[in-house]
Amino acid sequence: MPSESLWDSIIASGAPSGQLYGIRHTIALAELAHGTSLCGRLEELRDRSVVLLTRDQLTAALALIELDGVARRMVLCPPDLPTEHLPAVVRDAEADACVVDEQTATAGADVLTCFDIGPRLTRSASARRRSRVTEWVLLTSGTTGVPKLVLHTLESLTSALRAAARAPADPLVWSTFYDIRRYGGLQVFLRGVHAGSLVLSDAPEPVSDFLARAAAAGVTHISGTPSHWRRALMSGAAATIAPRYVRLSGEIADEPILHSLRAAYPSATVAHAFASTEAGVAFEVRDGRAGFPAALVGAPGAVELRVADETLQIRSPGCAQRYLGEGAEPLRGVDGFVDTGDRVEERTGRYYFMGRRGGVINVGGLKVHPEEVEAVINGHPWVRMSLVRSRRNAITGAIVTADVVIAGVGAGRGPPPAADVLTRELTERCRRVLAPHKVPATIRIVPALEVSASGKLVRPLA
Repeated sequence: MPSESLWDSIIASGAPSGQLYGIRHTIALAELAHGTSLCGRLEELRDRSVVLLTRDQLTAALALIELDGVARRMVLCPPDLPTEHLPAVVRDAEADACVVDEQTATAGADVLTCFDIGPRLTRSASARRRSRVTEWVLLTSGTTGVPKLVLHTLESLTSALRAAARAPADPLVWSTFYDIRRYGGLQVFLRGVHAGSLVLSDAPEPVSDFLARAAAAGVTHISGTPSHWRRALMSGAAATIAPRYVRLSGEIADEPILHSLRAAYPSATVAHAFASTEAGVAFEVRDGRAGFPAALVGAPGAVELRVADETLQIRSPGCAQRYLGEGAEPLRGVDGFVDTGDRVEERTGRYYFMGRRGGVINVGGLKVHPEEVEAVINGHPWVRMSLVRSRRNAITGAIVTADVVIAGVGAGRGPPPAADVLTRELTERCRRVLAPHKVPATIRIVPALEVSASGKLVRPLA
């Protein structure tokens, strides 16, 4: 089995000089060498299947460091997990213990032995001792039903880190809009504790306050979904930070958001990556363009990409092992490839993401990918973000509609055009670029669009 736990690998990387910055508390990683956040009860969790039910991200981060190599299994529950789904998660994970903080509502966890955790460390008399390979279980972020439980190990979760370039000469300060109990946030957490420090977000915290904390910590690297970044740009607080590296993942990164971030952070590397809970990290693109080079498909390497039935498939050391639960479907194909469900289209030597396989709008038998229409709308200089959806129609079955959020006044511009003028401009823009069946029949100007706890636009169910 691998010789290192998460704590061992942090020590080996030289990163214990870093900090974990929570919204209310800061913990020096070096303090964990002789301290514990589990009130002296870590040994009682050895070899157990543990559900993490903390609200605070800092306490979750401490639990991950302390439990890896000790617990048999860790189940990373995001704070928005509906209470009614917890019994199924406990059952499928074969859990017999849970870790809670003072903010946790433990309804539904009464069948488990609860262990308290806090953001303050107490002296530990015993040295950290690794006794096993801990299984890391992440939950998928589906919109309905019980989430799937996806089984990883620290080795699969850190495969992208091991494949990256050599460690930085100077410590980095990472941050993310993501929750670290979701795959995208967990990747940033692992990078942060191995390369320096990490500034953790808090769900109810205003964007401006979070960016102010990140700036105070000297953030150098920061990530989020395109929706996260659109909200940051809309907040007027994006200029609070001056990162060297800006990363997008979790949603399609279109040209307008890439252009906006290059303008906001001209000295930074702006990159977008593709990853999923099941397939792991596939690639990162740094050329400033949407999509990815077609040469990546079929290229030899640790991460293999292929396109089958217009859908991206991935095989790599970062892929998860399996789903948990009785009767769970296979996660990989017989040849080891994971079907991501993300549709792609090749145009002039480059693949572009078209949206999820189940998200297509059917207009009289013709397909419309909402994200393709949104990219055209988002390219208008007065649009910050948009959401394209379907509406029932007696003749075609469905028609395309769009909700649009206008960008704020800035950069020397005057007030935005009137709503009727803007909707007319957007309609004409779509007609010039898109096939007729893809042009929205109606466009509404709205004050905001709903973004899920995972940082993605909330899309209507098919």
